Amino acid sequence: MKEHQDSSQRFSSVWDALEDTPQEAANMRLRAKLMRSLCETIRAWEIPQKDAAQRLGISQPRLNDVLNGKIDKFSLDALVNLSAAARLEVDICFPSGPLQWA
Repeated sequence: MKEHQDSSQRFSSVWDALEDTPQEAANMRLRAKLMRSLCETIRAWEIPQKDAAQRLGISQPRLNDVLNGKIDKFSLDALVNLSAAARLEVDICFPSGPLQWA
């Protein structure tokens, strides 16, 4: 993560401010979206955590990490796999097309 930023600098995402590279920020943005959707879906099931963990094929402590937003414990791949296990449709969109090189 970045050390210190000029307080007047503006960022389009909190991850752009926190991460060292645009690639790391993009990865964290996607992980955050997946984790948020997973949490909402799991809570909407209104079943005990033991049953939710079993449905996802993970341990209850691992499920607890998801529900508590411990994003650092999950790779992008792991969150995609959990989303698929939760029967969420996962897709990547590029809304504005490729960026122009300077």
